[in-house]
Amino acid sequence: MVTMGLPVRTSISFLLMVFLIQSWTLAFKFFSFRSVTHEAITRVAILETTFDLCKSQALRKGRNFETPNILTEESLAAVCSSAASAKAFKRSIEKINGRNAWVDVHHVSNPKYHFDDESFLRGRDLITSGVRIVKASVKQQSYEAARAKLGEVLHTLQDFYSHSNWIELGNRRPFSNLINPSSPIDNIADSATCRSCTGKNCTGNILDEILKKQKLTSGYFDMFNSSKPAGKCSHGGSFDLTSLREPKGGISKDTVDSEHGFLHTKAVEVAIAATRELLEDISTAVGESEFLRLMGLTQTSVLCFVIDTTGSMSDDIAEVRRVTSSIIDSKAGKANQPSEYILVPFNDPDFGPLTRTTDPDVFKSKINALTAEGGGDRPEMCLSGLQLALTGSPPQTEIFVFTDADAKDTWLKSTVLALIERTKSVVTFMLTNALSARRRRSNDGQRDGQQQFASRLSNPLNEVYQDLAQASGGQAIEVTKATLPQATSIIVDTSSSSLVTVFQAVRNPAKAETFSFFVDSTLQNLTIYITGNSPYYTITSPSGVSQTSDKSSGALGLIEMVGNFYTVRLTISDQAGLWLISINSTQPYTVKVLGQSAVDFLFDFVELSDGPHPSYAVLNSRPAANSNITLLVSMVGGDSVRPTEVALVEASSSNSYNGTLKEVALGLFMATINSIPAGEFVVRVAGKSIFSKASNGLFYRQSSTQLQASNVTITTQADGTLVPGKNFTLTFTVATNGSEGVFNIRVSNDRSFVMTNVPSSLTLARGGSANGTVTLAAPRNTPSGSDVTLTIEAEAPGGADSNYAVLRLSVVAPVTDITPPVCKVVSVNANCLGNCMLSSWDLSANVTDGNGSGIHSVTIRQGNGTLSTSTVLDKGVNVTWAFYSASCCFPQVELVVVDAAGNVGTCFRSLNATVPQSTNATSTITTTTTTIATTNTTTTIATTNTNGAECCLFLPVFFWLTVGTTLFYQYMLL
Repeated sequence: MVTMGLPVRTSISFLLMVFLIQSWTLAFKFFSFRSVTHEAITRVAILETTFDLCKSQALRKGRNFETPNILTEESLAAVCSSAASAKAFKRSIEKINGRNAWVDVHHVSNPKYHFDDESFLRGRDLITSGVRIVKASVKQQSYEAARAKLGEVLHTLQDFYSHSNWIELGNRRPFSNLINPSSPIDNIADSATCRSCTGKNCTGNILDEILKKQKLTSGYFDMFNSSKPAGKCSHGGSFDLTSLREPKGGISKDTVDSEHGFLHTKAVEVAIAATRELLEDISTAVGESEFLRLMGLTQTSVLCFVIDTTGSMSDDIAEVRRVTSSIIDSKAGKANQPSEYILVPFNDPDFGPLTRTTDPDVFKSKINALTAEGGGDRPEMCLSGLQLALTGSPPQTEIFVFTDADAKDTWLKSTVLALIERTKSVVTFMLTNALSARRRRSNDGQRDGQQQFASRLSNPLNEVYQDLAQASGGQAIEVTKATLPQATSIIVDTSSSSLVTVFQAVRNPAKAETFSFFVDSTLQNLTIYITGNSPYYTITSPSGVSQTSDKSSGALGLIEMVGNFYTVRLTISDQAGLWLISINSTQPYTVKVLGQSAVDFLFDFVELSDGPHPSYAVLNSRPAANSNITLLVSMVGGDSVRPTEVALVEASSSNSYNGTLKEVALGLFMATINSIPAGEFVVRVAGKSIFSKASNGLFYRQSSTQLQASNVTITTQADGTLVPGKNFTLTFTVATNGSEGVFNIRVSNDRSFVMTNVPSSLTLARGGSANGTVTLAAPRNTPSGSDVTLTIEAEAPGGADSNYAVLRLSVVAPVTDITPPVCKVVSVNANCLGNCMLSSWDLSANVTDGNGSGIHSVTIRQGNGTLSTSTVLDKGVNVTWAFYSASCCFPQVELVVVDAAGNVGTCFRSLNATVPQSTNATSTITTTTTTIATTNTTTTIATTNTNGAECCLFLPVFFWLTVGTTLFYQYMLL
């Protein structure tokens, strides 16, 4: 047994390396313990790249940087001074990996996505155009679209090293021309490349002439046809029919069982280095801070308000100002300070725009600028504003809606519901229109239809809000304007990134019931929320102590009540164990238990693909009813946290549907559930922390969002991007295994882009399908890098069943500038005599972009000095002059130049030696100028940490330290 706490460089690293190499071999696949997967390659590269970036930032700011023993999302977030963002960091990596896997589902036979069939130029175009989209999207803060495109790009890039002969040519560094569109790829083989070889380890099937002349080739692949050009190599494997034709065999390094599997490990190492090279190019182009936001590493809690600004809302807006100032002022400079602030105003007929900022002062000014005016016919565009907030906020955001009017745009209810399910965001409504509704009913008389609704809420017109709140796991809180300040305490409670859902239930119609939930030792600040009209409840602790709802202050805690909303704040010190809540109510009610903990889970519904490259695709719709349902689950809280059970729990009862659980990749779990609830359900995960002794390390978590399956399916695939001013046509297919007849079709987007050719209905037979199209046009002035969220909905006859497809599409203008800017050092002055602290040196450089898009920024990537720039017109060309000065104790500098198209150039200068303080020698100057992407040779991004980070050992050890931790501890420490 290994003792915990030993340094990584000692026994843990050695034993871990030996153990894992003996336990698994390697492969370029998803879901295989015989593989170094695309998922693992991407995760390692992101962790290493982000580690280097965080360390560099810390050193520049004069902060200590403590290298973690084992590099994980949690440990890296902690040393990057953003421990609360570990969950968002992991979610971002999962998003990137999900889209990486998607390529093998939807483009398995398209050679350019995998560099098959010697499609090097087309594959490179996919990479470089994709990187441009990522950079443009980040600049517009369209991070979700950027992550999706990044995942696609990385799959293609990583496949190059497994599918081509780059490794066989003796290369052990990335082929940098793949990410540089202005660099040539002119060494592609133009003749026969292979001889026949069958079975594993075909070491000699690539022709000697190809190797000698350093010619690039890749295997041909076809699942349906055995034809290929004469003499060309095949990919290989049982799915590749071309490998049965002369020359037989293949050159794939996808697995150790592939024909060239003996080179798999080397291909993995270079693929990780190439992934790092691409990530560093993006980081350089968009800036370090924006790159960290892309990775979710600086995302903690998000403060998001959707606010009615009509004339009667002045009191409500004043309360929003107060709450905003209170949260911002109380958390300023603290770890739990919100990382982002989002505001969406609405009235009638307008809504928006969405304001998204990381600056609390900017957010305050936007809130202070709100004025209550207009209105008149009461209903407002509330759901339009909420739609904008859901698509413009990060996933799993807590959104608060303030209004005193019913929704005019109720036709968007199903669209908003779809977005809630896809984003897993929680929506809470602060409704101050209950009193006016009661007055209106007393004047106009109670209608029969309203009597039914009145049993749920004071104002029957709020039912749409109630339904959406319950579906999201939020609250519909009815209060008066005078008591609104009491209800907004929930905003303070939930403005934490470490908030987790322990338990929730909805009972409509109401019934008396006793609920139980388990509290583990990691939970803090446990709070119970109950909504309903005068429910009576009793709460019992694990030790048997009880408190009833009529005691505002009791043995267990404090109970606050405002309107239909009850808050129970538990104050007893020992909260771990099994709790009970008994509720007796004649009216519908909801119960939700929240706490703060680092332990949580992430999940997605996925469809599996069992083909030549087994993979999965994250569903953008509801899963299919009456069939197996598959969830991909990853845990948050460290590699010692493991799920032991995944279940679907009916929202309206306590019935649960358990699934089978298996680990499909290191740290990634697949849950298969054979029976699915007929109505709404939540996902519950039970787990165990293998190092926790309290309560046997058990914990339980639930999803907030209510989900459901459907007999209707919508299939669509969005290839390409929107170009401002041009039409974009999308085809979709609707199928049904349930109801038949005329299905209503609704299509909407969050940017109010013009849509044409949209069918209002499709006629389907049971088991049949029908196609539809939608043509979308982005206005000419749409900023490049923006995105639009398109929601396609299909509703069965009578509304008994429905489904949706949610697509996020990028809007990117064509780019003609693919040449990097040039940075040229023109003078260096050094006076580095004696004590380096008392001497300095400086450098002047000119930076040009020719006829390109123009210089966007000049920054310091390496060096500890000061930089100033100025721009002059020289012979009709804008020239940026850069002047850098530094102490002789810091003898190196690298300037990074980025043009407006995101192309990157650098220039590097080093004084040949750092002069010791005790000598008076004059240092010599090394003249070195480098421009990125102007050479056919390969630039290198080492697989070890280029900044000398202690964590990053030589690649195999670091790799297994990163992705093998879970099972290493499981087998060696238990």
